[in-house]
Amino acid sequence: MRIGVLTGGGDCPGLNPAIRAIVMRGMDHGDELVGIRRGWAGLIDIDVCELNLAVVEDLVRQGGTYLESSRTNPFKQEEDVHKTISHLQTLGLDALIALGGEDTLGVANKLAQMGVSVVGVPKTMDNDLCETDYTFGFDSACQVGVEAADRLHDTARSHRRVMVLEVMGRHAGWVALETGVGGGADWILIPEVPMGLEEMCDHLCQLRDRGKHYGLVVVSEGVEVPRGEGEEEVLVDSFGHVSLRARGVGDFITQEIETRTGFETRLSVLGHIIRGGAPSAFDRMLATRLGIKAVELVHEGKFGMMASLKGNEIVGVPLEAAVTRLKVVPQELYLEVKTLFNK
Repeated sequence: MRIGVLTGGGDCPGLNPAIRAIVMRGMDHGDELVGIRRGWAGLIDIDVCELNLAVVEDLVRQGGTYLESSRTNPFKQEEDVHKTISHLQTLGLDALIALGGEDTLGVANKLAQMGVSVVGVPKTMDNDLCETDYTFGFDSACQVGVEAADRLHDTARSHRRVMVLEVMGRHAGWVALETGVGGGADWILIPEVPMGLEEMCDHLCQLRDRGKHYGLVVVSEGVEVPRGEGEEEVLVDSFGHVSLRARGVGDFITQEIETRTGFETRLSVLGHIIRGGAPSAFDRMLATRLGIKAVELVHEGKFGMMASLKGNEIVGVPLEAAVTRLKVVPQELYLEVKTLFNK
């Protein structure tokens, strides 16, 4: 078979090990693998490359994506949808494997419903895709977050400051939650839970009263903050997502803490640093197994499916179920770990 492979959306550790596994498993079947550069943009523009053993065998340790990526949405313009489907035929592809998060796999699901032979692989550092226990990229991102939290504890203690650490997470607070718990944060703010500024600041004051003159607050960039009268958020990408950088969540939290508590407070924004670097051992293994499963789904003719981690098994699940809604942090989980940052 001639199989196309693309990576869409934000990059994250694990994409290269997944590409490597797809190619190596495809070789077992005698497949010809075609790399599509820059996500869906590469199908619209016919920007492709050969994927073979020489190209992929050393990718397992590398971050980012060899195939490059973009946030292109072919369904933004009807002409691009026609190009995408037509160019699959032009390239002689029997099937397509799309690696991505909610947006990329949302496009894949729409194409599957239009008859395209497509299989999905779940990647996102946000860990917010349904129908899979974990997405690769998440574990690596949390390791970076915890290391940053550990370092901020040192400077917070040295200067009797509160340090605010802003991490990525648009709709789901998984990265903030795991970073906060693993990094020993004194408070964690996530999009799924109302902000509770007064409760948080009272707790930071209680820390000071019992002799702890520093603190660490971890906040997800997707937390809602009050906007000024008449102020509107502007859509900035083809999937309709607003600019979180412009929202300034970390700045808002930092100012509120300093004003309400009198603590000198400083902000550190991890931003895209959390996306880069070599994948963790967990993500290398998960991405590899998901890539292998994707090839198996193709050869079984199970299109419109996504490779998924369920417990310790890799299985196929419907793409439609995976992208219909987001997997967010349950309230009960947040309340379970809240005892760790409420003493």
